[in-house]
Amino acid sequence: MVPAMRKAIYRADDDEARALFARAPVVHIATTRDDGTPMLKTVHAVLDEGGLAFHGAPAGEKTEALGRPAVASAAETIASIPSTFLDPERACPATTYYLGAQAHGILAEVTCPARKARVLRAIMTKYQPEGGYVPIDAEHPLYRKAVRGILVAELRIERIDGKAKLGQNRAPGERVRVLEQLWKRGAAGDVAAAALIVARFPDLPRPGFLASPTGARLVCHLTAAELDEAAALLGGEAWVAGVDPGDLREAIAASSARVGARDASGRLVAFARAVSDGRTAWIYDVVVRADARSRGLGRAVMGLLLDHPDVRRCRHVRLTTRDAEPFYARLGFGRLSERPRHPWTSVEMIASR
Repeated sequence: MVPAMRKAIYRADDDEARALFARAPVVHIATTRDDGTPMLKTVHAVLDEGGLAFHGAPAGEKTEALGRPAVASAAETIASIPSTFLDPERACPATTYYLGAQAHGILAEVTCPARKARVLRAIMTKYQPEGGYVPIDAEHPLYRKAVRGILVAELRIERIDGKAKLGQNRAPGERVRVLEQLWKRGAAGDVAAAALIVARFPDLPRPGFLASPTGARLVCHLTAAELDEAAALLGGEAWVAGVDPGDLREAIAASSARVGARDASGRLVAFARAVSDGRTAWIYDVVVRADARSRGLGRAVMGLLLDHPDVRRCRHVRLTTRDAEPFYARLGFGRLSERPRHPWTSVEMIASR
């Protein structure tokens, strides 16, 4: 019998664990050989019919393990937390925040050609999402022989455990301190880590950089799952008229910083993004939903964007505007040029640090 997780505070639900396996670049599977010695394999795996499926050569070590108990694991580092975030002297508070998943079960071979082809299609979709190839089908002349000859195996999951180590053992004030330090440090992944922690613990006091007008809460990073929502919010604005929603979503996804605000119901009501090369940042697509304007949300979201590490460190921050020049002037922006312009031409503005 496999012992339960020692600290229940770190437990994540089964859906989170499965989602981690689904997106993990690789999965590690531990089992045993014929002689009982341990075996550890790294595989490209996908979830299929509740099992964790992968492919391999039709002969070799993986085939030795068929029919045996095994455990699969995947992990995702969220942020490295140095001791100085919490203590000026002691090294002991240093830790790593991460998500982890383990699946326990029996390794079995998948023999049905149609299901083998489905698993292989799923693997290609995960690892070659751009396509450009003939889809794998068990009866297609290109694949019939290969599908029948390749080993497709699965871990038939009997139990799955998820773990989310995100500072649950710390007092609320200490967790807020970690959030503030992540925002200040602004290393790769730090902003996303802060957003994940805030979303996971909604009752945690808000750190200073997320101070917002009453009835709203600022969001320091929009995840990939939220990009469609941001694109929909922008879709009705004149400056993106005629832009394909997919192209708009890709532009948002490629941004160095993407922030927003949600109302009490959780609806995204404000959004702004920036693209930065480390020296100059360009601000795009600042929008507040019509029924949420005149509440200070535009200023709050812009304040958060300007304080974002990828913008904060830039020497110059630039934008163009047609009709909001006074608003940006109050935030420290000035015209880049005083040259006469046609009335329909956007004004280019800049703020230097």
